[in-house]
Amino acid sequence: MPISDDITGLVLAGGRGSRMGGVDKGLQNFNGVPLALHTLLRLQPQVGDLLVNANRNLAAYESFGAPVWPDALPDFAGPLAGFLAGLEQCATPWLVTVPCDTPLFPVDLVARLAQAADAHDAEIAMASGPEQDGQLRTQPVFCLLRRELLESLVRFTHEGGRKIDAWTAQHHTVTVPFDAPGDDPRAFFNANTLAELRILEGR
Repeated sequence: MPISDDITGLVLAGGRGSRMGGVDKGLQNFNGVPLALHTLLRLQPQVGDLLVNANRNLAAYESFGAPVWPDALPDFAGPLAGFLAGLEQCATPWLVTVPCDTPLFPVDLVARLAQAADAHDAEIAMASGPEQDGQLRTQPVFCLLRRELLESLVRFTHEGGRKIDAWTAQHHTVTVPFDAPGDDPRAFFNANTLAELRILEGR
């Protein structure tokens, strides 16, 4: 089974922040700490190495102490561009991706994804969790991937593919539910607006 030392954690902070008025989402404060730094600190005990994917304010992200890599694709091409940047820089057998705007994600996220990947001999393990309406949905940006999928992702994105689900469907993917007793039902709530961020802080 992949252990934490086999896994590089990637914080995805490369979006436009358009629903937040164009601000750099990862640099917005969550309980006094920039969201992306909060995410890094929450992910750090779960992995062996850390990277950040960001496209603006690179010096600010670099100050958090992890290597920062911009998208490998132009024009804010979405999370897969971050996946691609992470896989290109990943020096471990596995990469796990976490967005910067979901501050309550599980502290055992990586262990459970790794356990499922191992049990099913999967190439990809993806979280699913309850959303605000209570429905269990896949959370494709919370993804554990084998590093050797880089070639496949290069091909997919160079052909114009941008949807995570369309790419992961080409590979042996296991979905891991996070709805057991004791799991925080708000673990995958993300902040798309500053108002939503304040609500999450209040939790």
